[in-house]
Amino acid sequence: MSPLRVAIAPEPAPFAVEAVREGGGEVVGVDEQPEALVWLDPRDAPGVGRTVSATPTLRWVQLPFAGVENVFEAGVIDPALTWTCAKGSYAAPVAEHALLLALAGLRGLPGRIVAREWGTPAGITLVENRVTILGGGGIAGELIGMLTPLRTEITVVRRNPEPVPGAARTLATADLHQALAGAAVVFLALALSPATTGIIGARELELMDEEAWLVNVARGRHVVTDDLVDALRSGTIAGAALDVTDPEPLPTGHPLWDLDNCIITPHTADTYEMIVPLLAERIRTNVGRFGRGETLVGLVDPVAGY
Repeated sequence: MSPLRVAIAPEPAPFAVEAVREGGGEVVGVDEQPEALVWLDPRDAPGVGRTVSATPTLRWVQLPFAGVENVFEAGVIDPALTWTCAKGSYAAPVAEHALLLALAGLRGLPGRIVAREWGTPAGITLVENRVTILGGGGIAGELIGMLTPLRTEITVVRRNPEPVPGAARTLATADLHQALAGAAVVFLALALSPATTGIIGARELELMDEEAWLVNVARGRHVVTDDLVDALRSGTIAGAALDVTDPEPLPTGHPLWDLDNCIITPHTADTYEMIVPLLAERIRTNVGRFGRGETLVGLVDPVAGY
C-alpha cells in the first residue's frame, strides 16, 4: 500500500514534516494531489478554504487549533471531507493554567505581589470546596484530575449531560443556573459556538457567590464583557481571571485593566513552545490512523460546530 500523501500548508514546518513521516505518511506539495492537508496557520481561516477548494484530491484536513469557531465563521468547512482539530491536545497545560489562575485569585496573590506592608490575612482554599466547570472535554478532564487530590466537589455543565468521570454531578447546559450558586470557582473550558456565545452574562454573574471567582481559559466571547466589568466593580463576584477576552487582544485603557480584582494573562495558557510537541503528536497519531483506516482523534462535528 502506498503511503498517505500529505500536504503541509501554508509552509511545511520541520516538526510537522517529521510528524507526518513518523506517522507513515509522505509529504507532498499541495499541487501534487495530496489526500490529506495539515494546516498550520491558526490566524488564516480563509486560507484553509482557498487551499481546500484548489485541491480536489483531499479527503481529510487536520487543523492546528482546538477551537474551530473561526473556520466555521469563515464558511470553509466542507462536510464532504473529514476534518480534525487539536481539541484535547493542549488540555493539560491549559488546565494547569486555569488552576493557577483560580488559586491566585482565591488566595489574593495579585494584591500580595505588589504589597509593601503586612496587611490583613485572607484567602479561600479549594480543599473540600466546590467548583463548577462549563465544558466536558479534554480541559475539563485534566482539570478534574488536578482537583481530585484537593477533594474538591466538582459540577460539570455540558451540552450532553452524560456523567463525567470524577465529577460529583453533570448537568445539561440548560441547567447551568443550578450550578452557579455555592461554587468557589466557575471555570469556563467549553467550545465556542452560537449556543455558548455570551453564556455568562449579568444574570449568571448575579447567581454566583460574592466570594466566587470566574476563570476563563476558553474563549472571550463566552462572557458578556460589559456585564463582567459591572459585576467586578459592584462586588457581585469577588473576581475574574481571564486568559481570553472579548475583544482580544484587550486594548490598552480597557476598564478591565484598571480592576484590582481582575487577573489577565495574554492567551498564554498554551504557548507556541508548549503547542509544538503536542500538535506534532496529534499529526503523527492521525496520519497513522488514517493510513490504517481507523477513527481519527479530534473529529470536528459539522453540525455541532466544534
